[in-house]
Amino acid sequence: MDKEEQKKSKLNKVNLKKAFKLYKFIKPYNAEYLLGLFFLLGSSLANLAFPKLLGDLVNSGSEGSLANDINRIAILLAGILLIQATFSYFRIVLFVNVTEKTLAFLRRDTFNHLIKLPVSFFEKHRVGELNSRISSDISLLQETLTTTLAEFIRQVIIIIGGITLLAFTSIKLTLFMLVILPPVMVAARFFGKFIRKFSKEVQNQVADSNTIVEETLQGIQSVKAFTNEAFEMKRYFKRTQEIAEIGMKSGKYRGAFSSFIIFGLFGAIVAVIWKGSTLLAEGQINSGQLFSFVIYSVFVGGTIGGLASVFASIQKFIGATEALFELFDEEEESVLENFELKSEELLKGEITFNDLSFAYPSRENQLVLEHVNMAIKPNQTVALVGASGAGKSTLASLVLQLHKITQGHILFDGRDSSEFSISGLRSQIALVPQDIFLFGGSIRENIAYGKPTASDEEIYEAAQKANALEFIDRFPEKFETVVGERGTQVSGGQRQRIAIARALLKNPKILILDEATSSLDSESERLVQDALDKLMQGRTSIVIAHRLSTIRKADQILVMEHGKLVEKGTHEELMQIQKGKYRNLSELQFAV
Repeated sequence: MDKEEQKKSKLNKVNLKKAFKLYKFIKPYNAEYLLGLFFLLGSSLANLAFPKLLGDLVNSGSEGSLANDINRIAILLAGILLIQATFSYFRIVLFVNVTEKTLAFLRRDTFNHLIKLPVSFFEKHRVGELNSRISSDISLLQETLTTTLAEFIRQVIIIIGGITLLAFTSIKLTLFMLVILPPVMVAARFFGKFIRKFSKEVQNQVADSNTIVEETLQGIQSVKAFTNEAFEMKRYFKRTQEIAEIGMKSGKYRGAFSSFIIFGLFGAIVAVIWKGSTLLAEGQINSGQLFSFVIYSVFVGGTIGGLASVFASIQKFIGATEALFELFDEEEESVLENFELKSEELLKGEITFNDLSFAYPSRENQLVLEHVNMAIKPNQTVALVGASGAGKSTLASLVLQLHKITQGHILFDGRDSSEFSISGLRSQIALVPQDIFLFGGSIRENIAYGKPTASDEEIYEAAQKANALEFIDRFPEKFETVVGERGTQVSGGQRQRIAIARALLKNPKILILDEATSSLDSESERLVQDALDKLMQGRTSIVIAHRLSTIRKADQILVMEHGKLVEKGTHEELMQIQKGKYRNLSELQFAV
């Protein structure tokens, strides 16, 4: 049991440590935040003056001097209200300003960190889940920093200040009240820890439900093509029902907790009034002091009762910061911002694979590539062929440094890849995949993504070389035509030519074409292939192809099987190998 308690204590410290990481984002605005705390302190202390003045009013009535004191006390009350109103205004403005500035930088740093994470991270996490971290979790932090923390501090001030004033009024009555209240506070602590579990579970379930929405809407064409609208509606409804059930279960416990605190507090107030009446009868306190004491007790007791909901909100806040800062624990790639290519990093285009082996982190015991050795000369066109799962695309991704090599080395111009910056290598490599991703903006914006600083003339020239003007000029808005989300407003062949124009604008030294002409009709394939031929001129090109007719002219053809390089040579050389893998593939494709 002791070990279990120690484990929980350690876990709480870790969680709090992660929550306090948020302070580094607030630190630049310390002066504003401290000033806001000053106004918060002032308004809270002014709040504590009311019971004392009301007690004085009761004493004035009992002593027969009410007429003399009523105006003085009324002026004091008006002054305190003015102070409270002024202090509350500045407290809210300052806290909101600090919160908005803090969260702007937090959002920026979270997004920047996500962008710098390796591809392997995104292979293990859904986009909807990550989007939830930036949207819903940070929104929860906004509510906490603006309202919840201020309310928590205000309540702590009222509790401490109230108990202090109670002690000055009657130490006996204060001690009596404090004997009653601690059990309620202990219950709040244990109930709060229990409620936190449900709050975090709801947060995770909401993130999962957002993932369903995002995936369904992104794949809406597939949903409709397979008439799975009802399936998706049921799937989402099931998840929302699960969220509702957890929320309702949490609500029952919170309701029971609130009821228990209310019962305990009212019971404590009744006991205090009874004890105070006894002291009044004994002449140890006067009626005004008893009146003030009861109001202070209500203040303190009500505030302690209100701590339940504030405490639950803070638990949610800790859960949100814990989940958010878990992202920051992920190791970034050494991507450089405001990158400028150094002269010693300029590539000539030679690539050497030296005893290269690779396994994905999720399947460490299953090698996707095994002891691959080969050399590609500058400006050569090299084709990778083989069945699906042979390791062709994985090899291309390693050239782009999208994954860490398990064993062996990749050399560029005779130098190990580790001697180059990732940004330096990737800036000189372009990828044209089979499944082209276009951003939802215009054709101009998508082409310019290859070189954001490109002029209109450079964009026009790239589109011309990519045979993209053929369809761009037919659109009424030309280059300003919006392609729609993921490029759904243009055809597959048009998407490919926009991607080729983007690669041309980048002007890479190494080009990777991954099934760039598959699944196109004959006319689109002709236009795309012609654009690719222009793109490959003067560059080292790695072409992944299932359609062997497109790579017959390659300087070197590499045949892969189960992650191993089994044959290499020109088309003519490989066709001479009896019972060779390439020859077999070729005969199967061209058999009538």
